[in-house]
Amino acid sequence: MDVHVTGKQIDIGDSLRLYVRDKLSAGVAKYFDQPVETTVTFSREAHQYRVDCAVHVAHNLFIRSHAVAGEIYACFDTAEERMEKRLRRYKDRFKRPRGGPRDLPNMIPARDIVLSAEDEDEIAPNAFQPVTIAEATTEIPAVTVGEAVMKLDMEELPALMFRNVAHGELNVVFRRPDGNIGWIDPAGKPAAPKPTRETAGS
Repeated sequence: MDVHVTGKQIDIGDSLRLYVRDKLSAGVAKYFDQPVETTVTFSREAHQYRVDCAVHVAHNLFIRSHAVAGEIYACFDTAEERMEKRLRRYKDRFKRPRGGPRDLPNMIPARDIVLSAEDEDEIAPNAFQPVTIAEATTEIPAVTVGEAVMKLDMEELPALMFRNVAHGELNVVFRRPDGNIGWIDPAGKPAAPKPTRETAGS
Protein backbone atom coordinates (compact mmCIF):
# COMPACT_ATOMS: atom_id res chain seq x y z
CA MET A 1 0.00 0.00 0.00
CA ASP A 2 1.27 3.45 -0.94
CA VAL A 3 1.34 5.53 2.28
CA HIS A 4 2.27 9.24 2.23
CA VAL A 5 3.23 10.67 5.63
CA THR A 6 3.79 14.43 5.86
CA GLY A 7 3.93 17.19 8.45
CA LYS A 8 2.56 20.73 8.32
CA GLN A 9 5.19 23.02 9.80
CA ILE A 10 6.57 20.17 11.92
CA ASP A 11 9.34 17.68 11.24
CA ILE A 12 8.39 14.03 10.83
CA GLY A 13 11.20 11.61 11.58
CA ASP A 14 11.88 8.37 9.74
CA SER A 15 10.93 6.26 12.76
CA LEU A 16 7.44 7.80 12.90
CA ARG A 17 6.98 7.37 9.14
CA LEU A 18 7.91 3.70 9.39
CA TYR A 19 5.61 3.20 12.40
CA VAL A 20 2.67 4.79 10.58
CA ARG A 21 3.23 2.81 7.36
CA ASP A 22 3.58 -0.52 9.13
CA LYS A 23 0.54 -0.07 11.38
CA LEU A 24 -1.74 1.30 8.65
CA SER A 25 -0.70 -1.35 6.14
CA ALA A 26 -1.44 -4.11 8.63
CA GLY A 27 -4.74 -2.59 9.76
CA VAL A 28 -6.19 -1.82 6.33
CA ALA A 29 -5.03 -5.16 4.89
CA LYS A 30 -7.52 -6.92 7.19
CA TYR A 31 -10.36 -5.45 5.12
CA PHE A 32 -8.98 -4.45 1.70
CA ASP A 33 -6.62 -6.33 -0.57
CA GLN A 34 -5.61 -3.40 -2.76
CA PRO A 35 -6.42 0.09 -1.42
CA VAL A 36 -5.50 2.89 -3.82
CA GLU A 37 -3.43 5.05 -1.48
CA THR A 38 -3.25 6.50 2.01
CA THR A 39 -2.26 9.96 3.21
CA VAL A 40 -1.40 10.85 6.80
CA THR A 41 -0.78 14.47 7.77
CA PHE A 42 0.53 15.63 11.15
CA SER A 43 0.15 19.21 12.39
CA ARG A 44 0.09 21.25 15.59
CA GLU A 45 -3.14 22.39 17.22
CA ALA A 46 -2.28 24.77 20.04
CA HIS A 47 -0.04 22.74 22.40
CA GLN A 48 -1.16 19.38 21.01
CA TYR A 49 -0.60 17.28 17.90
CA ARG A 50 -3.28 16.57 15.31
CA VAL A 51 -3.27 13.83 12.69
CA ASP A 52 -5.58 13.44 9.69
CA CYS A 53 -5.72 10.07 7.94
CA ALA A 54 -7.40 9.31 4.61
CA VAL A 55 -7.47 5.91 2.92
CA HIS A 56 -8.64 5.87 -0.71
CA VAL A 57 -10.03 2.36 -1.01
CA ALA A 58 -11.98 2.66 -4.29
CA HIS A 59 -13.33 5.19 -6.75
CA ASN A 60 -15.44 7.72 -4.81
CA LEU A 61 -14.89 5.82 -1.56
CA PHE A 62 -12.63 7.14 1.21
CA ILE A 63 -12.19 6.35 4.87
CA ARG A 64 -11.08 9.28 7.04
CA SER A 65 -10.23 9.72 10.69
CA HIS A 66 -8.45 12.26 12.84
CA ALA A 67 -7.28 12.65 16.42
CA VAL A 68 -5.72 15.25 18.72
CA ALA A 69 -3.35 14.36 21.58
CA GLY A 70 -0.38 15.65 23.50
CA GLU A 71 1.93 12.86 22.26
CA ILE A 72 2.39 12.31 18.54
CA TYR A 73 2.44 8.49 18.55
CA ALA A 74 -0.63 8.32 20.80
CA CYS A 75 -2.32 10.80 18.46
CA PHE A 76 -1.82 8.51 15.47
CA ASP A 77 -2.80 5.38 17.42
CA THR A 78 -6.15 6.96 18.30
CA ALA A 79 -6.87 7.95 14.69
CA GLU A 80 -5.89 4.49 13.42
CA GLU A 81 -8.14 2.78 15.99
CA ARG A 82 -11.07 4.95 14.90
CA MET A 83 -10.43 4.03 11.29
CA GLU A 84 -10.35 0.30 12.02
CA LYS A 85 -13.57 0.63 14.04
CA ARG A 86 -15.33 2.08 10.98
CA LEU A 87 -13.87 -0.60 8.75
CA ARG A 88 -15.21 -3.33 11.04
CA ARG A 89 -18.63 -1.67 11.21
CA TYR A 90 -19.12 -1.43 7.45
CA LYS A 91 -16.94 -4.21 6.07
CA ASP A 92 -19.90 -6.31 4.88
CA ARG A 93 -21.66 -3.36 3.25
CA PHE A 94 -18.95 -1.99 0.98
CA LYS A 95 -17.33 -5.23 -0.18
CA ARG A 96 -18.08 -7.13 -3.34
CA PRO A 97 -18.40 -10.93 -3.14
CA ARG A 98 -14.82 -11.32 -4.32
CA GLY A 99 -13.57 -9.22 -1.41
CA GLY A 100 -12.81 -5.95 -3.20
CA PRO A 101 -14.35 -2.59 -2.24
CA ARG A 102 -17.52 -1.57 -4.05
CA ASP A 103 -17.50 1.84 -5.77
CA LEU A 104 -20.25 4.30 -4.95
CA PRO A 105 -22.21 4.62 -8.21
CA ASN A 106 -23.73 7.38 -10.32
CA MET A 107 -21.87 10.48 -9.16
CA ILE A 108 -23.47 13.80 -10.11
CA PRO A 109 -21.12 16.76 -10.83
CA ALA A 110 -21.62 19.78 -8.55
CA ARG A 111 -19.90 22.95 -7.32
CA ASP A 112 -18.31 23.08 -3.86
CA ILE A 113 -18.14 26.71 -2.65
CA VAL A 114 -16.70 28.05 0.62
CA LEU A 115 -18.32 31.31 1.79
CA SER A 116 -16.92 33.74 4.31
CA ALA A 117 -18.63 33.87 7.70
CA GLU A 118 -19.61 37.55 7.85
CA ASP A 119 -19.78 39.57 11.07
CA GLU A 120 -23.48 40.36 11.52
CA ASP A 121 -22.65 43.77 13.04
CA GLU A 122 -21.01 44.83 9.79
CA ILE A 123 -23.81 43.78 7.42
CA ALA A 124 -26.13 46.48 6.18
CA PRO A 125 -29.85 45.56 6.13
CA ASN A 126 -30.91 43.79 2.93
CA ALA A 127 -27.35 44.01 1.60
CA PHE A 128 -25.84 40.65 2.50
CA GLN A 129 -23.59 39.43 -0.29
CA PRO A 130 -21.55 36.39 0.80
CA VAL A 131 -17.88 36.51 -0.11
CA THR A 132 -16.57 33.43 -1.92
CA ILE A 133 -13.32 32.19 -0.36
CA ALA A 134 -12.80 29.12 -2.53
CA GLU A 135 -14.58 27.13 -5.21
CA ALA A 136 -13.98 23.60 -6.44
CA THR A 137 -15.79 20.76 -8.13
CA THR A 138 -17.31 17.87 -6.24
CA GLU A 139 -19.72 15.02 -6.89
CA ILE A 140 -23.09 14.13 -5.37
CA PRO A 141 -23.53 10.36 -5.00
CA ALA A 142 -26.72 8.57 -6.03
CA VAL A 143 -27.06 6.04 -3.20
CA THR A 144 -29.43 4.58 -0.66
CA VAL A 145 -29.99 6.30 2.68
CA GLY A 146 -27.93 3.59 4.39
CA GLU A 147 -25.02 4.13 2.01
CA ALA A 148 -25.23 7.90 2.58
CA VAL A 149 -25.03 7.42 6.35
CA MET A 150 -22.10 5.05 5.86
CA LYS A 151 -20.26 7.64 3.73
CA LEU A 152 -21.02 10.39 6.27
CA ASP A 153 -19.52 8.28 9.05
CA MET A 154 -16.57 6.86 7.14
CA GLU A 155 -15.42 10.28 5.89
CA GLU A 156 -16.18 12.18 9.13
CA LEU A 157 -18.42 14.61 7.25
CA PRO A 158 -20.72 17.09 9.06
CA ALA A 159 -23.35 16.73 6.31
CA LEU A 160 -23.83 14.99 2.97
CA MET A 161 -26.15 15.74 0.06
CA PHE A 162 -27.09 12.72 -2.06
CA ARG A 163 -29.64 11.62 -4.63
CA ASN A 164 -31.88 9.03 -3.02
CA VAL A 165 -32.03 6.08 -5.42
CA ALA A 166 -35.41 5.08 -3.96
CA HIS A 167 -37.16 8.03 -5.64
CA GLY A 168 -34.52 10.18 -7.38
CA GLU A 169 -34.86 13.28 -5.16
CA LEU A 170 -31.98 15.13 -3.49
CA ASN A 171 -31.69 14.31 0.23
CA VAL A 172 -29.37 15.39 3.06
CA VAL A 173 -28.03 13.48 6.05
CA PHE A 174 -26.24 15.38 8.82
CA ARG A 175 -24.84 15.02 12.31
CA ARG A 176 -27.16 16.28 15.03
CA PRO A 177 -25.85 17.92 18.25
CA ASP A 178 -27.24 14.95 20.22
CA GLY A 179 -25.00 12.56 18.28
CA ASN A 180 -27.73 11.04 16.11
CA ILE A 181 -28.01 11.37 12.33
CA GLY A 182 -30.60 13.69 10.82
CA TRP A 183 -32.20 12.95 7.44
CA ILE A 184 -33.94 15.54 5.26
CA ASP A 185 -36.13 14.00 2.58
CA PRO A 186 -38.25 16.44 0.47
CA ALA A 187 -39.97 13.45 -1.16
CA GLY A 188 -41.03 12.05 2.20
CA LYS A 189 -44.44 13.72 2.20
CA PRO A 190 -46.74 13.03 5.16
CA ALA A 191 -49.54 10.60 4.52
CA ALA A 192 -52.86 12.07 3.41
CA PRO A 193 -55.40 12.38 6.26
CA LYS A 194 -58.00 9.65 6.44
CA PRO A 195 -61.47 10.76 5.31
CA THR A 196 -64.00 11.56 7.99
CA ARG A 197 -67.76 11.28 7.73
CA GLU A 198 -67.98 14.98 6.92
CA THR A 199 -65.33 14.93 4.17
CA ALA A 200 -66.48 11.57 2.78
CA GLY A 201 -69.99 12.88 2.23
CA SER A 202 -68.99 16.21 0.71
